[in-house]
Amino acid sequence: MWEFIIPLMAAAVQSGTPILYATLGEMMTEKGGVLNLGVEGIMAVAALAAFVTSFATGSPWLAFLAGGTAGLAFASLHAFVCITCLGNQVVSGLALTILGLGVSTFLGVPYVGLAAPGFDPFAFPLLSSIPVLGDIFFRQDMLVYISFVIPFFFWFFFRRTSLGLHVAATGEMPAAAAAAGLKPVALRYFAVLTGGFLIGLGGAYLSLAYTHLWTNGLSGGRGWIAVALVIFAFWRPGRAVIGAYLFGGVMAFQLRLQAMGTHIPSSLLLMLPYLLTILVLILSAWRGRRIDAPAALGTNIEPEA
Repeated sequence: MWEFIIPLMAAAVQSGTPILYATLGEMMTEKGGVLNLGVEGIMAVAALAAFVTSFATGSPWLAFLAGGTAGLAFASLHAFVCITCLGNQVVSGLALTILGLGVSTFLGVPYVGLAAPGFDPFAFPLLSSIPVLGDIFFRQDMLVYISFVIPFFFWFFFRRTSLGLHVAATGEMPAAAAAAGLKPVALRYFAVLTGGFLIGLGGAYLSLAYTHLWTNGLSGGRGWIAVALVIFAFWRPGRAVIGAYLFGGVMAFQLRLQAMGTHIPSSLLLMLPYLLTILVLILSAWRGRRIDAPAALGTNIEPEA
């Protein structure tokens, strides 16, 4: 039994890592009061940008940065439409998803099936020798180890730094933030661009560590999972970690079941985390628990004069 469970949990951590990056990126964006439904398209473009950079330069770290930069660039389109032009955030996000998937599919045709340098798993010194936990968490690749610390920085940013508090204030009451002398438009731009960079890192992980190759549709719906996970986590980074690994575990589990020759449709297994998300929201509403969504989420504000 342990020979099955431990590798499965280790695979859940790996499968959940790109979702975790994307979830924290979307959470950062929404904390500033902007809804971005273009996560799927951003991840697809970032995955291609990272793969092409790694294929051309042979540098995985440069490729990882390129993926984050591509995510930031695509998110800037959403920021311009929604913050400067006061466009509809839902429509802009959906358009970004369609654009990203189309661009990555079109430009990625010459690279389909090719391999590029990436990040390989290695045993983390000392920690990998911890029974059970070492095999699950500390025999991963470097990008997984980086993802372990990002939620702590995320929490610290919004709880202990003035910039994080200002971003959160803009997501709650932009008019009050402006009256206090803050610049809500600039703060929203910061939230969207930073979130886009994190989402891009999640896309880069797919082509640099998860597969080491490029194929069309590599994002595989993970962007939509990330959007759902923000609600599942109640905009809290710690719960985002649990949710990302839960989704990753289901993905890894259904792949192993298919390899074992099961006849259970994989779509039935993949719907379980979404069902759990719905149940969590229902229970929270039934118990009268506050969802903790930013009060001004999805509401546009007038640009600064």
